[in-house]
Amino acid sequence: MSKAYHFKGLLTEKGWLEDVTINLDDEGRITSIGEANHTAEKVNGYALPGFQNAHSHAFQYAMAGLAELHEGTGVPDDFWSWRSAMYDLALQIDPDQLQHIAAMLYSEMARHGYTAVAEFHYVHHDKNGQPYSQLAELGSRLVAAAEQAGIHITLVPMFYQQGGFGKPAEDKQKRFISPTIEDYYHLLESSRQVVKAYDKAKLGQGIHSLRAVKPEDVVQVCKDFGNDRPFHFHVSEQLKEINDCLAFHGQRPVEWLLNHADVNDNYHLVHATHLSDAEVEGIAKSGAHVVLCPTTEGNLGDGLFRFNDFQNTKGRWSIGTDSHVSLNPLEELRLLDYGQRLTTHKRNTYYQPNRGDSGFNALKMAWQSGRKAMGHAAHEFFAVGQYFDAVVADGNAPLIATAGSQHLCNTIVYSSDVSNFLGTMVAGEWITSEGKHQKTDEISSNFIKTMNDLKSRL
Repeated sequence: MSKAYHFKGLLTEKGWLEDVTINLDDEGRITSIGEANHTAEKVNGYALPGFQNAHSHAFQYAMAGLAELHEGTGVPDDFWSWRSAMYDLALQIDPDQLQHIAAMLYSEMARHGYTAVAEFHYVHHDKNGQPYSQLAELGSRLVAAAEQAGIHITLVPMFYQQGGFGKPAEDKQKRFISPTIEDYYHLLESSRQVVKAYDKAKLGQGIHSLRAVKPEDVVQVCKDFGNDRPFHFHVSEQLKEINDCLAFHGQRPVEWLLNHADVNDNYHLVHATHLSDAEVEGIAKSGAHVVLCPTTEGNLGDGLFRFNDFQNTKGRWSIGTDSHVSLNPLEELRLLDYGQRLTTHKRNTYYQPNRGDSGFNALKMAWQSGRKAMGHAAHEFFAVGQYFDAVVADGNAPLIATAGSQHLCNTIVYSSDVSNFLGTMVAGEWITSEGKHQKTDEISSNFIKTMNDLKSRL
């Protein structure tokens, strides 16, 4: 049945509307936005558009916080040693376990204010590296997990073909591999059928990285791309990756990609940590978006993205949680900002001409590019005909309760956390409230059993 909610405030692209009612149809889509309605359910809070998580590897949530024992391992402690440990985990997980891990992760994302996730999915096959009878079996489990948690998902099956520039796949990578373009396209088609099972699921596609696919096949896949969905791509995360690419191609990763593919605004380049001046300008000129994951990039020692330079070229960006060492979108936005402040010694990272409201600017760009990364429309935060997806800040939280409308976005972004949220709504339904997901008992018990069975957190 249709619903109506009355909020203290609703964030629009022109600022806050106060004492506003949202009217919804039976599916949770917005039918109108208007003045106070006495029949509406009163919510003592401020509704912001739900955060968009533009980069996730769900299975890695199982090892969050486990890579910080640095003594006695006998191996270099860097991204590449972390990657080897991550591969070990990927080899252990069965379909049921993946679904339980992802459901726990997605429910926690929702609790922190995310209403949508782009799942950068590359664990495709069984533990022996053989395709399942349903090629997208593991993708179907991720979609089922998103449905259980109640959030939107964009399943992005990755083309992953080899172990490095000109190198065959390692044994630890056997669950990832599609040997040919045709194999990948069969997987993509199976994934397209999978997303039909859930009305809040969409399909993307992508190439894991330049090192993971033969150059001629990168060119062909990009040429075949119909610009009808988001295209995701890891680029330039690590200095070793840059050096290996220079040795193999004679060009840097983003430089090579821009020279060999029709990169456009459907492309979402993840990390892009190490860029030359020409690459910064080239990405922005192409219209492509960069997906930044500051807490993971910091945790892995990737480096700092050239954010100020990218913004000066009017580059567009979104945020993701990647390996999920943090699930707090506000922490991603703050760390992104503070990294720049510490290097530039200025405090106006998110400044935009004619709009000096840092919190608003950060929320707007992360939402717009994040929506694009999901394959959703990104014109208005709350548009008639769209699902009502929101995170609601608590109107009784002391700093929020005492903030004027001109300070609300900054108070939320810079001085709040999940304890200041009343909850998260997807399609007009509260999926989290009072700090808990509606299905927390069921989801948590399955997750704990899976972790105990895997013994990976002992």
